[in-house]
Amino acid sequence: MSDIPVLDTRAPAGLTPGSNAAEKLTKRLRRQAGQAIVDYGMIREGERIMVCLSGGKDSYTLLDTLLYLQQVAPVSFTLRAVNLDQKQPGFPEHILPNYLSELGVDYEIIERDTYSVVTEKIEPGATMCGLCSRLRRGILYRYARENGFTRIALGHHRDDIVETMFLNMFHGARMAAMPPKLKSDDGDNVVIRPLAYCAEAEIEKYARLKQFPIIPCNLCGSQENLARQNVKAMLADWERIDPGRSERIFRSMTRIAPSQMADNDLFDFAGLETDADRG
Repeated sequence: MSDIPVLDTRAPAGLTPGSNAAEKLTKRLRRQAGQAIVDYGMIREGERIMVCLSGGKDSYTLLDTLLYLQQVAPVSFTLRAVNLDQKQPGFPEHILPNYLSELGVDYEIIERDTYSVVTEKIEPGATMCGLCSRLRRGILYRYARENGFTRIALGHHRDDIVETMFLNMFHGARMAAMPPKLKSDDGDNVVIRPLAYCAEAEIEKYARLKQFPIIPCNLCGSQENLARQNVKAMLADWERIDPGRSERIFRSMTRIAPSQMADNDLFDFAGLETDADRG
């Protein structure tokens, strides 16, 4: 594939640089990210943070926000933007280096031909996203460990977290999502998601406002799996019927009452007694 898909990067109507709406959006996203960082203890003094930059709207917004917070936060920390070039046909290799060089940001492009590995193992027409993601994660985790990073920052937002919870409920019969902060699978890294409180729709508006040079994640011809797309459509329908529902669902994930659920590992239902039973 030689042609890069063209995305609509025009600023939304009424949201122009310097406008009141643009200022409010910028402040809101920065405030939400800062609050998530504080609430979950994501960044301590002296952290070395690896910012995973894919070239999509979320990771650009993540880097932009962390660069701002680096200037105003009460703790000092360092950043390095890291992109994994997986050798997908048509990948515009010049975009991220040019953008990051202009910003003056410390960065590294890791080159690994995972595309050939994935296309060799996945049947034509099947989604490549699962295997591609696992390979990418392993490479980035190893890079973080070998280079002494104390945090790996990912650009997942509130909607990603809510969608993942429903995917796990519908297809895995368990209530689990993407936590704002977690220990990585290899046990050697701490992953943080500073955009955990931010809505995807607002990130999209911000990316268009800032005119980030978006690189679409469809160069390999693979599409995001149908199950996630179905959940995304379901949540979008709910949001149209009842605005704010996705935010309330996310807030409910932060206010879990184990005694009101049904997990014996989280609450001792068998040992439940009344005051009279005890004596």
